[in-house]
Amino acid sequence: MPGAHWFGGARLNYADNLLAGDPARPAIVFANERGDRRELSLGELTRQVGAIAAALKSFGIGKGDRVAGVLPNSPECVVAALATASLGAVWSSCSPDFGSSSLLDRLNQIDPKLVFGVDGYFYAGKTIDCLPRLREVVDNLASVEQVIVTQYVGSDLHSGSWSGVHSFETLAANNSTLEFVDVEFNHPLFIMFSSGTTGPPKCIVHGAGGTLLQHLKEHQLHTDIRLGDRVFYYTTTGWMMWNWLLSSLASGATLVLYDGAPLHPSADALWQLADREQISVFGTSARYLSALEKSDFSTGKRFDLSSLKAVLSTGSPLAPSSFDFVYRTIKQDLMLASIAGGTDLISCFVLGNPMLPVYRGEIQCAGLGMDVQVFDEDGRPCVGQKGELVCASPFPSMPIEFWNDPSGSAYRRAYFKRFPSVWHHGDFAELTAQGGVIMHGRSDATLNPGGIRIGTAEIYRILDQLPEIADAVVVGQAWEGDTRVVLFVALTPSYVLDERTEKAIRDALRSNASPHHVPAKIVGVNDIPRTLSGKISERAVSDAVHDRVIENLAALANPKALAEFRNRQELTS
Repeated sequence: MPGAHWFGGARLNYADNLLAGDPARPAIVFANERGDRRELSLGELTRQVGAIAAALKSFGIGKGDRVAGVLPNSPECVVAALATASLGAVWSSCSPDFGSSSLLDRLNQIDPKLVFGVDGYFYAGKTIDCLPRLREVVDNLASVEQVIVTQYVGSDLHSGSWSGVHSFETLAANNSTLEFVDVEFNHPLFIMFSSGTTGPPKCIVHGAGGTLLQHLKEHQLHTDIRLGDRVFYYTTTGWMMWNWLLSSLASGATLVLYDGAPLHPSADALWQLADREQISVFGTSARYLSALEKSDFSTGKRFDLSSLKAVLSTGSPLAPSSFDFVYRTIKQDLMLASIAGGTDLISCFVLGNPMLPVYRGEIQCAGLGMDVQVFDEDGRPCVGQKGELVCASPFPSMPIEFWNDPSGSAYRRAYFKRFPSVWHHGDFAELTAQGGVIMHGRSDATLNPGGIRIGTAEIYRILDQLPEIADAVVVGQAWEGDTRVVLFVALTPSYVLDERTEKAIRDALRSNASPHHVPAKIVGVNDIPRTLSGKISERAVSDAVHDRVIENLAALANPKALAEFRNRQELTS
């Protein structure tokens, strides 16, 4: 490891596995924050996939071509992804709330031949227009030959003389026989994007067979998903949990898709959905459960959750008090599974087990077939102490490769630099005596507010364009059971950190990246700690903010700068 190959000679099609079964059974239930609802049977889903696949084929899309989606969590995204997979092409999706620079950072690396987009979406009572940003992105992607746009909010696709745009709804109304292209077990299926901590986001390529096999295992054995179950995960299409949710079709489940703000128009919006649609598996983030806990939310006797058998939580470690909250106020007889893994493996290293007890603050077990261990600083397995989460043997959903990394050097550097031939995941974790796992956060600089992985380089690239900013460092501060983003800025001489400057910074991050990139706190400093090689030392700043011992001051060119980051009054509230 790396270099292991699985099931040589095997051939399959991912979409074929997801679309098998009774055409009459419900495949998708879609709802949004405005109260709109749609339902698609498996037969209707298959028909639409066939229609879009025929359109893609007519546009010259074939095996190995990249197709990108900038779409909300909607049936159209499911159809587009499965149509792409049916042809042996490669799917990659981003959330429509990403700014143009964040989208281009990702999509320019993989040269998509076709892009699916959306005219807009609804969030927190607002209608967000996506067409100007979509056009800007497409105009800067030289590889794009065709654009298909779904008219979710009802915009005129041809306003502004944007020619060559196809309507998703028009194409999906056609009837075509769906044929599946069988591909090798390790043929590329999805390209996922890393957080972009140290530069442009890495393009992580996942194979058809490994993704399907891993997801079937996690769904059927770890989550007890069965034929007829209704599976929901609150996610965007830019998070790997969307891909994970999609695969539950292969277990005969119905996807429950939701588009909108989780607490709008009321704090119980998602639980109304769970009640109305009789959801079996409810997936969310630790931050969402913490927010409900702080609001004194309770399902009480208002909702019938008799069908609910599992609540899944990921994105950040689930606090022990949140375990208590779920069992006290949501439902007592369910499996509360905190799960962890990530984009790198499009699945989980550690997750739930319907046959084991749940201990507050712990993840129940390692994934079946996953040689998960915790190593101390010397690379020795340890139990009952904090260390580095590793996987010591190959597993089927390891990335096939990184895109544009023909030698594999970036791949090896990402996972095998710390412990040769052992996958080093970058999580600070602890194995318990009963076989559970406690997650203590990331061991690198990736920001993770509310379960949304954010790379610091994405923020820096935008700040570099602002005249107000001379230098900056961004870190995550542990706060009330979650992580909040704190931005320290050194301003150019002609500016001061007043309301106008803070607004300019927040607006730039929101419009060019996403709302998740906007810091909770902006704090002024005079100097930013850097290493001898000139790199910003986020780890040292994080240690200073949390009043931890900074172990390697010798690696810093200006260690005295750290004094400004300790005991800041602004970070106490």
